[in-house]
Amino acid sequence: MVNHTILLDVPTNFGIIGNAWKWFKSYLENHSFQVSSHISACLSGISSWMAAHHLKLNPSKTELLFIPATTDPHHDLTISFKDSQTVPSVEARSLSVILDGQLLFSTHIANLTRSCRYLLYNIWRMQPFLTPEAAQVLVQSLVISRLDYCNLLLAGLPKQAIKPLQLIQNAATQLVFNLPKFSHITPLLCSLHWLPVAASDLKP
Repeated sequence: MVNHTILLDVPTNFGIIGNAWKWFKSYLENHSFQVSSHISACLSGISSWMAAHHLKLNPSKTELLFIPATTDPHHDLTISFKDSQTVPSVEARSLSVILDGQLLFSTHIANLTRSCRYLLYNIWRMQPFLTPEAAQVLVQSLVISRLDYCNLLLAGLPKQAIKPLQLIQNAATQLVFNLPKFSHITPLLCSLHWLPVAASDLKP
């Protein structure tokens, strides 16, 4: 059983108070409330806090994304905020990660794969002028770091879903060692201290 009193201390510790905290409390205690008005109040509270700290919340760039546990009863919800209307998005970007309502991360994986493939191609073009050590540093800093970024969000996805990222890591390993495309790379991953993508997604 979840202790709601303890759980409600968590947002307070992060500075979430007032209307935003009441929204959490209302949700956890299963009280009925108007979702739209509460979210609007939360946004107003956040906007006021930001203004007090010389920051600004831009309504035109504010995205609304529902991630329901079951069938979402509020899929047509529209939020009013500062004379603008915010409707639920199919996807939303947060800290360079593209989220979707089903948490499949399909668009995020596709974009990440495309950007990494482009970087690997450019490193491959420079490879004749690079030492193996320099090639490894470039691949590690430009490609592997991208695969590692927020990779825990992909934990639990089917292997087929993250296969494109594993293929990128394979290509990166082959590039570092200047090997043909279908070379066996598992021992090489160990020598580079790189976990396979599927294993990386399970890191604590």
